[in-house]
Amino acid sequence: MSTEQTQRQEWMAALALADEGRLRDAWDSMAARPEYRIVRGPETGLVMVRARSGNVGERFNLGEMTVTRCSVGLAGGIMGHAFIGGIKPEHACLAAVFDALMQLPERREDLRRGLIEPLRRERREHLARRHDEVSPSRVDFFTLVRGED
Repeated sequence: MSTEQTQRQEWMAALALADEGRLRDAWDSMAARPEYRIVRGPETGLVMVRARSGNVGERFNLGEMTVTRCSVGLAGGIMGHAFIGGIKPEHACLAAVFDALMQLPERREDLRRGLIEPLRRERREHLARRHDEVSPSRVDFFTLVRGED
């Protein structure tokens, strides 16, 4: 996978996992909001979540998850896409617009510094807090092997 693809995956993940209100605030605070058109959606549906036991072995269907997707187009043919967990049409639309804007070289660095990096930092802090909250209740299971008597 190219570095550009990896970078896009990272900013799309940050947008998808962000609080919808943070995206709305970022959009409202933009001095020059671009015009965009909705190409598809926002529409809600189900996707099958697949898993592996212990992250090894055969995959199995874990269950279905509700997602909302949206695709938008900017002038010049730049397309932005978003898939958001849950029923969140406004979140999907905003995330798709920011995905499209991040593809514009003249906007990418400002958005990365002002939106994407803070979102990623907030996510890391949230996960660290959750880890600290649940680790005192962690239980380690082990098997005691008895020797031959």
